[in-house]
Amino acid sequence: MSAIDLSRQFLIAMPAMADPIFAKSLTYVCDHNEHGAMGIIVNRPLGMDMRTLFQQIDIELHRENVADLPVYFGGPVQTDRGFVLHQPLGNWQSTLAVTDQMGLTTSKDVLQAVGRGEGPERLFVTLGYAGWEAGQLEIELAQNAWLTVEADPEVIFALPPEERYEAALALLGIDMAMLSETAGHA
Repeated sequence: MSAIDLSRQFLIAMPAMADPIFAKSLTYVCDHNEHGAMGIIVNRPLGMDMRTLFQQIDIELHRENVADLPVYFGGPVQTDRGFVLHQPLGNWQSTLAVTDQMGLTTSKDVLQAVGRGEGPERLFVTLGYAGWEAGQLEIELAQNAWLTVEADPEVIFALPPEERYEAALALLGIDMAMLSETAGHA
């Protein structure tokens, strides 16, 4: 079986994506191997900010620069659980090293550090993640459900959520107007 590794790639939902969870979504693939794939949707704010999240998890927040950051819907799996994508990687209890500089942490210690005014310089917090069983993502790619492109962390950390989908398309040299909802017919 030829294994393609989509780790550190953006999955850009094609316009025909019928699943409302993933329609017009931009997903960052954190891990992809023979057992399946795992990523987080990076353009679906939940309408909750970090200040509110920290109140809900009973941690005092002493970093005003993150208080107004949105919390995101990361995907339909484990939506009661927080996932923190962050730079730099750091050393936390439960972290998946996505790159040499970026990690995805699920342990509370990273948020406790942020609460104290410490922690990673850049963070992106989701509730839930997107998961695919072994071979499932490959099948969806073969069905043209997704476009893929090497991810640029600046799209996640520096752009507002409503600009991320088109910014990822631009990495491929594609303008949103070029994508059609249906297959082309001459």
